[in-house]
Amino acid sequence: MKVAVIGGGAAGFFSAIHAKENHPHATVYILEKTSKVLAKVKISGGGRCNVTNACTSIKELVAAYPRGGKFLKPLLTQFSTSETRDWFESRGVPLMVQEDQCIFPVSQDSQSIIDCLFSEVNRLGVEIKYKCPVKKIKKQGEEFYLSIAKEIDPFIVDKVIVATGGSPKLSGLDWLRELGHTIEHPVPSLFTFNMPEEYITTLMGVVVNPAKVSIQGTKLSSDGPLLITHWGMSGPAILKMSSIGARIMSELEYTCIAQVNWVNIKSNEQVADNIKGIINKHPKKQLSNIRPYELPNRLWSYLIARTKLTDEKPWGELGKKGINAITRVLCNDEYQVNGKTTFKEEFVTCGGVSLSSINSKTMESTVVPGLYFTGEVMDIDGITGGYNFQAAWTTAYFAGKLG
Repeated sequence: MKVAVIGGGAAGFFSAIHAKENHPHATVYILEKTSKVLAKVKISGGGRCNVTNACTSIKELVAAYPRGGKFLKPLLTQFSTSETRDWFESRGVPLMVQEDQCIFPVSQDSQSIIDCLFSEVNRLGVEIKYKCPVKKIKKQGEEFYLSIAKEIDPFIVDKVIVATGGSPKLSGLDWLRELGHTIEHPVPSLFTFNMPEEYITTLMGVVVNPAKVSIQGTKLSSDGPLLITHWGMSGPAILKMSSIGARIMSELEYTCIAQVNWVNIKSNEQVADNIKGIINKHPKKQLSNIRPYELPNRLWSYLIARTKLTDEKPWGELGKKGINAITRVLCNDEYQVNGKTTFKEEFVTCGGVSLSSINSKTMESTVVPGLYFTGEVMDIDGITGGYNFQAAWTTAYFAGKLG
């Protein structure tokens, strides 16, 4: 049996490894369209590779996937985050858990993961073919004919695993649509917000944890750490929002009003009462000397200016109008979003091959027997925190069974 794995990314390598382990006598090829493999693994997590997440609750894991959670649920009961950790650590890659539950190699270097995957591929005898872009797949009888280039004869195999990753354009999935698969229109996910006209960008580097962000006119909201950048806002609160609301943000053309609750407290009355408590205890103190909810100094000074008050104003002289102004800026601050920026060059898409075209137990195509899918080419994507890699490891594990 000959097996072609199309795509030399994380899902491609992992499925090729398992295909060879499950079928030792098969010849397994990884066909990579470029001259490099595992490029996304290399840059992920700022070059450290967020391998997976420490979460072991299936219910919580499923909730981390805005698209594909229900599809993954039965698969995660058999190959989940614990199995991923065991797999890498048993192959000489010690892992560590951060406070935010993200898991990285102890080396803090994605090369450790790359070296491990290469080591397994070499040990098993999986062959990597570079600069082999598959343009078209044709099935004749039980064999697949893969068109690589005009001057190269078709690559003939018995089984195919598609691990090409997300496509930024619908046209990039035409070759799979032509085979009869339903395609969900791809749009970006996991991106940061651009705020070119907002002065808050001068506070770049400031982190508020936790904050809550909502998109005006929608039901979208998320909370967590929020990072102010020189172009706008980022951090888990924003990235989670961009993942959950990927399609809505696309429809809005990435232009909207972001409402920020800097203290992540729903009740305005509760925040107002806290401010009144400060006034009663420290009426003569200046606004700049006491930071509600221990907000960062630079942000608090900025928010005071947003209310048109001054740092030197005594708390006791705020009055009802001043209390309302501070409450409003803490609970419902508004910023104009105009555009998005890809998070750390890590491209993630919402969309891809519809899960209705895939057997949820085997990853096999429901319209082309012998063809399997794994990773981001499917309409599965998660929030930030190692969940997208986990989806790749899990689906690749099952695709590698080849039925």
